[in-house]
Amino acid sequence: MNKRYLIMTAAVIVSAFLQAFAMNTFLEPVQLLPSGFTGIAALLSRVAQTAGISMSTSFGMVALNVPVALFCYRHIGKKFVLFSMAQVVLSSIFLQVIKSGALFDDVLLNICFGGFLYGLAVTVALKGNASTAGMDFIALYVSNRLGKSIWQYVFLFNCGLLCVFGALFGWEHAGYSILFQFIATKTIDNFYHRFKRVTLQITTQMPHEVVKEYVGFCRHGISVVEGYGGYSGKKMSLLHTVVSTYEVHDIMMHLKGVDPAIIVNVMPTETFIGSFYQKPLD
Repeated sequence: MNKRYLIMTAAVIVSAFLQAFAMNTFLEPVQLLPSGFTGIAALLSRVAQTAGISMSTSFGMVALNVPVALFCYRHIGKKFVLFSMAQVVLSSIFLQVIKSGALFDDVLLNICFGGFLYGLAVTVALKGNASTAGMDFIALYVSNRLGKSIWQYVFLFNCGLLCVFGALFGWEHAGYSILFQFIATKTIDNFYHRFKRVTLQITTQMPHEVVKEYVGFCRHGISVVEGYGGYSGKKMSLLHTVVSTYEVHDIMMHLKGVDPAIIVNVMPTETFIGSFYQKPLD
């Protein structure tokens, strides 16, 4: 448990630093808008400035996230929400502390590196069982209910937000910001696989022991087909199950402890119809 909290804390700190660094180093110098609630906060800050009102992006980030956090506190998980809000607070602090200048004069370089780092910041938080709050809360809540990733819909929401930004402050920067969002979203989708599933095809001569270990460790179903090896002629069993990709490593460690000679074929699962247990975030 202490190790788990240590990993979550480290993930939150690293994520907050990467997010603030990406915003101050790559977004702000070329006047790009970040995604989600952070983007809304930045947009409100700029609108307030045009009206002669001072409102920091950091304050807007915290204020917008509080209502959603209260809702998700009950429906997603308490520790998950608390660590996510800690990430938001740390990000707002780092935004004030990190004062690095632009690394590149070229807008496209800022978009590419900034989009990747921003997406990586979100991914690090998610892998640490936290998030950058805001739209992440909504995306994860809906994803848990549907059992599939909805980052592509988050991207569409951000595009709508950036259209508002474009209408107010110019379409060129809005277009660059949409490209930035696309890179950030693809980074998250490529590195965060919680809602992606794979089929495990397991060949073993110890089916009863392997199934017992699997059922004791996982809450997924597993099918057993009896057969024999075409080369050896020995009696073998073929086991089939569908799991989330992030579970594969732990499952392999458990099963190899029972049968070191086990053979496992991991195959991507495009569509799965039926009941599937999704481990809670908290």
